[in-house]
Amino acid sequence: MRGRTAEDARLLELLDPVAEAAGYEIVRLRLMGSEHARRLQIMAETPEGEMNVEGCARLSRALSEVLDAADPVAGVYTLEVSTPGVDRPLTRLKDFETYEGFEARIELDRLAEGRKRFRGELAGVEGDQVAVNLEDEAETALIPFAWILEAKLILTDRLMDRGAQERARRLAAGPNPDSDQEDVP
Repeated sequence: MRGRTAEDARLLELLDPVAEAAGYEIVRLRLMGSEHARRLQIMAETPEGEMNVEGCARLSRALSEVLDAADPVAGVYTLEVSTPGVDRPLTRLKDFETYEGFEARIELDRLAEGRKRFRGELAGVEGDQVAVNLEDEAETALIPFAWILEAKLILTDRLMDRGAQERARRLAAGPNPDSDQEDVP
């Protein structure tokens, strides 16, 4: 789910160790566009879920070095490194635990209960299944993580408040000694 295509998966194999060595985790990787105008979009954060402008630049430099040497992408492309954002994609099992209690949209790669799309409040993880309190359903649904094609948090006031609180906490903790850049929300 962090990548959609076989090419994305190969790029993740190449770039995951680079990101980890730099202190980051790749949340999502997408190689998009036509053969002549491609964009390699990488969303990343620290294991604690943080990312700032300087972190994006630092990770971009580290990834560029490896991409330039290995040349795994045919043709011309633009590398874009960013934070997952407030209404982030949920691509790892741990994301569903971290954002328990928040609303999400989930799309499956197959039909379940006669549909592929679900919306509800995340209720954690049980083994390799995502628990979701679906709208208008009495029981919590368990969805196998392997069936999830795409999942994303829904932008709500509560989610925005969480983002503002995290940003305030980071700012109160003082500047990052490695950076004089402002945090990206």
